[in-house]
Amino acid sequence: MTMAGTKRAGGRYGLLLLVLITTYLLAAFSGGRAVEGIQVGLVAVVLVLALRTSPLPGRWPVLIGAVTAAGSALAIWVSLSSTETGVGAAELWKALLLLATAVLIVRRVLDMPAVTIQSIYGALSAYLVIGLMFAACYAAISHLGHSPFFADGQPATTQTFQYFSFTTLTTLGYGDFTAAGNGGRAVAVLEAMTGQVYLATLVARLVAAYRAPGRNP
Repeated sequence: MTMAGTKRAGGRYGLLLLVLITTYLLAAFSGGRAVEGIQVGLVAVVLVLALRTSPLPGRWPVLIGAVTAAGSALAIWVSLSSTETGVGAAELWKALLLLATAVLIVRRVLDMPAVTIQSIYGALSAYLVIGLMFAACYAAISHLGHSPFFADGQPATTQTFQYFSFTTLTTLGYGDFTAAGNGGRAVAVLEAMTGQVYLATLVARLVAAYRAPGRNP
């Protein structure tokens, strides 16, 4: 097998991981509706990269790519509106894109014949995608609901949703941000369970099976 064939077979998740980290940091250190629109665009790019590294048969990649481009353009336009419903709809679209991305990445990682550094990058990428996906779900609940998402009057922004999502996913449990409503609490429990199962199964399995290049069995 040629080097190019090996790269295609193993995927190139380093670039995907870099884009995901950029997406997270952009939202973490910036604010405003414009940044939310940019993040929707970056999430669409993440899905396209996942399609390239986790190819699907037939015309599925073209179809998904076309739907992603059209839906994301609409979501960006809606996210720049002044209505809470429009922003909530854009967050739901973002969550859907991230869910599809996570499925594509995990599917490809599990199909790899051997565990490589790209497998580890892929697993880390999927973990970040899951955290961003739940953050988008919390934002959608907040914008589409009629009551504050966080208890004790804590600010509900993109930054705090991401912070709450990743502290929940990793089960750090700082307690400085808690969901006030039953819907938010239920989703938070699902995220905590997902994070624990993901780390205890997929990531642990990959790390245990990984062998550095040139290392003797």
